[in-house]
Amino acid sequence: MAKRLQGDFDYIVVGAGTAGCIVANRLSANPKNRVLILEAGGNDNWIWFHIPVGYLFAIGNPRSDWMFRTEPEAGLNGRSLAYPRGKVIGGSSAINAMISMRGQAADYDHWRQLGLTGWGYDDVLPAFKRLEDHFLGASEHHGAGGGWRVEAPRLSWAVLDAVEQAAEQMGIRKTPDFNTGDNEGVGYFHVNQKRGRRWSSARGFLKPVLNRANLRLEKNVLVDRLIIENGRAVGVRFMQGGEIVEARANNEVILCAGAIGSVQVLHRSGIGPADWLKPLGIETVLDRQGVGRNLQDHLQQRAIYKVEGIRTLNETYYSLVGRGLMGLDYAFRRRGPLTMAPSQLGIFTRSDPRRERANIQFHVQPLSLDKFGDPLHRFPAITVSACNLQPTSRGTVRVRSGEPDQAPSIAPNYLATDDDREVAADAIRTTRRLMKQTALAPYHPSEFLPGPSVGDDDASLAKAAGDIGTTIFHPVGTAKMGSASDAMAVVDERLRFHGLSALRVIDASVMPTITSGNTNTPTAMIAEKGAAMILEDGR
Repeated sequence: MAKRLQGDFDYIVVGAGTAGCIVANRLSANPKNRVLILEAGGNDNWIWFHIPVGYLFAIGNPRSDWMFRTEPEAGLNGRSLAYPRGKVIGGSSAINAMISMRGQAADYDHWRQLGLTGWGYDDVLPAFKRLEDHFLGASEHHGAGGGWRVEAPRLSWAVLDAVEQAAEQMGIRKTPDFNTGDNEGVGYFHVNQKRGRRWSSARGFLKPVLNRANLRLEKNVLVDRLIIENGRAVGVRFMQGGEIVEARANNEVILCAGAIGSVQVLHRSGIGPADWLKPLGIETVLDRQGVGRNLQDHLQQRAIYKVEGIRTLNETYYSLVGRGLMGLDYAFRRRGPLTMAPSQLGIFTRSDPRRERANIQFHVQPLSLDKFGDPLHRFPAITVSACNLQPTSRGTVRVRSGEPDQAPSIAPNYLATDDDREVAADAIRTTRRLMKQTALAPYHPSEFLPGPSVGDDDASLAKAAGDIGTTIFHPVGTAKMGSASDAMAVVDERLRFHGLSALRVIDASVMPTITSGNTNTPTAMIAEKGAAMILEDGR
């Protein structure tokens, strides 16, 4: 028998991640709206949530990460990948790369062309600007005074400057700002930090308003399922402290648990493909085939090049003096390698000239390691990772049982299409061309991965992409926006659930197609727009 959570709520927000913190902030700004936000993780009271380089310790740690894994992937030659998702207030924005990236105007104009009124670039730009507190100040492209702090990186590396020069020698223009609608170019990423500390959605939007009498946060609760009565979402059932608890909403329930978490809640609630749910003993409440399908992610090919005669983080990492200086630089100036995002230099370009727009993104790092959680290599090296920004492969997320504590099945289906394999091969060719530019010649870059033994033909490069490819942690699309006539659509253009009332999904899962860059800032924009829609519809 479930006990009832004391309190009367108008809105229940499931998930205090990137989207949920923003939605709860905006809804509770009106003191008449009583808002409950539920988070499975705990407080962000661990030092590594705040020192930027802490992602190295947070990813792969059950304190901060759900520790999901993908199914063995045929396109990755049978490998299974770790699939980090944040488990703390702030969600993945508390453990991610901190890179502030909107994508391309064409991404959102494509959404509008799909029939999603209000989602073209001109429509979403005001939401991006409302969110921002940008170091460049208010302009036609940026906002100031919002809760989403964006700053320039607080360090530079000569080896990255040399890669930037090499990109220019290839004909890629230098850009001071990737977020003006067309991100083709080379430059340093802007980051979600404030004076050398990580700036998560919880820091920007949730914690400053927790003193509101009409906003209640419950942490360490695992939402089991939605309560559906007569085709309407009326509340949620969750586990807290070993007890089953129910909470009810007078107006709406809003799923903000992400492209993985929101699907899990829906499936356990009996909402999704009936042919998936029935064998698990889950009674179907609504047979909606798109719930858990259309998974898209950015796969990167992590090429590693040894270098000579120039500093990288690898050798600094193994020097006691180097480590000490890094610590002092951070302690006294909030600068240096401890402020590093996982990637510092970005390059957006085309995998071949026939592409209409930039379709690959390089993340360039002054370090190398086998995988997250492993120590850095003991030789000087850089990582030059190229990812396909507009993949055509589609995967699935589905629960394995009705038990809320069981990890889901995640099958991204990487490199399943000819186009994705072609782009992966061309991306490795582009990497090799970049590293042969004269700007890098003094440092004698030598290919460590995929390795000089890998040929330049399509078959060899496609296999190499499967060997070195890894996720860049951008799952989206599993509850996509679309018209009611689209059998795979889950929500409409106002993020209302098709076939159920008083239920919305507001997170990365609603993207019909993935944006051309890191997905955290677009998720924040979706939350900003979604909350405004709820308030408009409630008037």
